[in-house]
Amino acid sequence: MSKIVVIGANHAGTAAVNTILDNYKGHEVVVYDKNSNISFLGCGMALWIGNQISGSDGLFYSNKETLEGKGAKVNMEADVRNIDFDKKIVYVTLKDGTEVEESYDKLILATGSLPIIPNIPGKDLDNVQQVKLFQDAQEVIKKLADDSIKKVTVVGAGYIGVELAEAFERHGKEVVMIDMEDRPLPSYYDPEFSEMMADNLKKHNIKLAFGEGVKEIVGDGKVQKVVTDKNEYESDMAILSIGFRPNVALGQGKLEQFRNGAYIVNKKQETSQKDVYAIGDCATVYDNSINDINYIALATNAVRSGIVAAHNVCGTELESAGVQGSNGINIFELKMVSTGLNYVKAKALGINATYTDFKDTQKAGFMEIDNPEVSIRIVYDKDTRVIVGAQVASEHDMSMGIHMFSLAVQEKVTIDKLALLDIFFLPHFNQPYNYITMAALTAE
Repeated sequence: MSKIVVIGANHAGTAAVNTILDNYKGHEVVVYDKNSNISFLGCGMALWIGNQISGSDGLFYSNKETLEGKGAKVNMEADVRNIDFDKKIVYVTLKDGTEVEESYDKLILATGSLPIIPNIPGKDLDNVQQVKLFQDAQEVIKKLADDSIKKVTVVGAGYIGVELAEAFERHGKEVVMIDMEDRPLPSYYDPEFSEMMADNLKKHNIKLAFGEGVKEIVGDGKVQKVVTDKNEYESDMAILSIGFRPNVALGQGKLEQFRNGAYIVNKKQETSQKDVYAIGDCATVYDNSINDINYIALATNAVRSGIVAAHNVCGTELESAGVQGSNGINIFELKMVSTGLNYVKAKALGINATYTDFKDTQKAGFMEIDNPEVSIRIVYDKDTRVIVGAQVASEHDMSMGIHMFSLAVQEKVTIDKLALLDIFFLPHFNQPYNYITMAALTAE
């Protein structure tokens, strides 16, 4: 039996601890986390901030008591200062100031990611916020109750920025969204799909300031305006949602790292150091769309990596099936999902890519209600005909369909094979010549 130390009780860490305790008996599991809470679903923060859910209780699915009830020893608000990978010792300062030297047989690093905060003048002014932790969301909600907060500037048009823009608009705030890119969500969608989201945001009174870089945040104690290389925007609150970077200070220079600093792991989640595993946002993933390691920070990836690491730590060999970066978003009823590579990204990677588009209503035309239009793009390799990605957008919830495309990318399915896939028809659900089949049939 082993002594297993887990650093981080986030999604990845919690998944690892639960998998160990639920499937293997006799291991000693010790957990350290710097935060005061466990398992916060950050993807629900914007819903909470925007009053689309009644409170934050449902955003937690585990806690210290639950994990300890299963047999783990959990230390919250603990600062892991250093790790001696040769001696297998973790050096920790506990909440009460006690210094601990914790030995381990196996170590799982689940240190997550940190917000990217640009070094711009004014970033430390009051009401300049970041939104990642439960405490961040709490602070923003408290400040939104102040009637003097009328104008909110969101810096960053990725998923979190777009979701927060909706949340602030639902509070009746004047919202400006700034990004250096010329469109929202460029990592996941091609321009034609990004434009749908841009139009959706503008339709809901969100001002878009794309192609602009923030130079300074100005204020007298509190933020008063955000200055870009092209304009100035009066602001009572500024949200920095530029992105995240892996939190890897503990292994810096000691473990092999990816170009962005993430710990490089194999399909068993093993790092370059024996008996040391890395999971979640601090580690790489194997990306089936490019057939290589990559960095894709998503909660679903984190959970799977925690499960894989836990089994391997306990002696059951298990390899990850890899990921496709499957994702989705729902803003003001516009739903967008994607997986794998978009066309722009595929071309940039040197793939001889092309795509097939199709647009139609979800159900047969004689279904007169609840029958919105759906747009689909399937990206594939011209040479091999293998599907490398897909994007779908609609006001209809067509999200489950992207899972089929995720599997198609993983298993290297061709566009021609997809065209003859057995897809059922019933007017309540779809059309006999549905948009998936038609997109594949009309591919070049």
